[in-house]
Amino acid sequence: MSRTTNRREFVRDLGLKATALPFLLNLPSLGFANQQARKKRLVVMFSPNGVFPDQFWPSETGSDFTFKESLKPLEAFKKQTMILHGLCDKVRGDGDNHMRGMGCLLTGTELFPGNIQGGSDTPAGWASGISIDQEIKNFLQKDAATRTRFGSLEFGVMVPERADTWTRMVYSGANKPISPIDDPYQMFNKLYGRMKDQESLRSILDDVRDDLKTLGNVVSAEDRHLLEEHAGFVREMEQELQASKKDMGHAVPEMEPGVRKDNNNIPQISKMQIDLMVNSFVNDFSRIATLQYTNSVGMARMRWLGIEEGHHELSHNPDTDTASVDKLTKINKWFAEQLAYMAKRMAETPEPGGNGSLLDNTLIIWTNELGKGNSHTLDNIPFVLVGNGLDFKMGQSLKLPRVAHNRFLMSLAHGFGHHVKSHGNRDFCNDGPLTGLS
Repeated sequence: MSRTTNRREFVRDLGLKATALPFLLNLPSLGFANQQARKKRLVVMFSPNGVFPDQFWPSETGSDFTFKESLKPLEAFKKQTMILHGLCDKVRGDGDNHMRGMGCLLTGTELFPGNIQGGSDTPAGWASGISIDQEIKNFLQKDAATRTRFGSLEFGVMVPERADTWTRMVYSGANKPISPIDDPYQMFNKLYGRMKDQESLRSILDDVRDDLKTLGNVVSAEDRHLLEEHAGFVREMEQELQASKKDMGHAVPEMEPGVRKDNNNIPQISKMQIDLMVNSFVNDFSRIATLQYTNSVGMARMRWLGIEEGHHELSHNPDTDTASVDKLTKINKWFAEQLAYMAKRMAETPEPGGNGSLLDNTLIIWTNELGKGNSHTLDNIPFVLVGNGLDFKMGQSLKLPRVAHNRFLMSLAHGFGHHVKSHGNRDFCNDGPLTGLS
């Protein structure tokens, strides 16, 4: 096939339907995939309400460190993990710490004045700048060699329907929050454009079966295998969505206002969203993604862990309340398990058309809006990194001297070759990106 043929002409000449497009975008032998250079990817995973430090941060620094209870699920990925202690959100201004912690987490800049009243005397509005994931996305989308179908994908798990400063961390610009998609049906529909509603679920593969056979006849044997794996994933996801629809039909006890009534299905939704994200990377739908669990001041009740109290409620209890500490440790350990599952899926998935695995070419960041829940501190915001996507020196625990997290956000952009001179509030960027990461 001529390398100059575009996708539209290729689809037309073979008589394929438009619904076949998602299956051919990342097949190297067709010449449409961006295979000239190594792909780099970024995932930001968020969970709320801070951590309990004694059960989270390693006591040691350097490569000879031990995972505390909250991070033990990451032991299999120790050599691919970096733990950054000492990164601080120094942005101040309007809003309370939950609001600034969420709105400034990826933007590094102040919130606009507004009418959302938090736990302080000062209400606030949206963030006044772009988030680092969208900054990097825009940089990648400007170049045909790194441009992807979606640019970025924003996943969610039990994010409230309401839109306010506590529920949004991704911004395309000042005053422009982006809503995550927390319904796997909607995300599946975004990626494949087939399901019109949950009640009349039909197989995408039924529509494109003949097209996939035609594609299989014109691609290499390696790409044919990739095509079969992609179709297999879609089939499995369709079946899982159908099954989950039945499961989600069960009555769920009434939650606090603002909490979606799929609380008890959080583990299932988490797995489905991670699987969709990994598959989106396999097919190069995007190289930037976020995964947001609930929201700042998240109220999830993790009954599958034997915990009846709301997450935020527990996070306010004193350190002397050992029962609450144990529950908070279990909660953060569960989030670490989700990170470990994502890393495992990526480590087991070969990089299409490239070297190593998806994890070798992806950096996953797990972070939070607070350092500690009951103090509401913005110091020592958790930043746990897994994966070799930006060639940082992994396999170490670092303790930094109260460094503005803006410098870390700058480092992410630099890791993609986007040499920004600042990100967010310039006053916190004077020393440039963090040193010692690479």
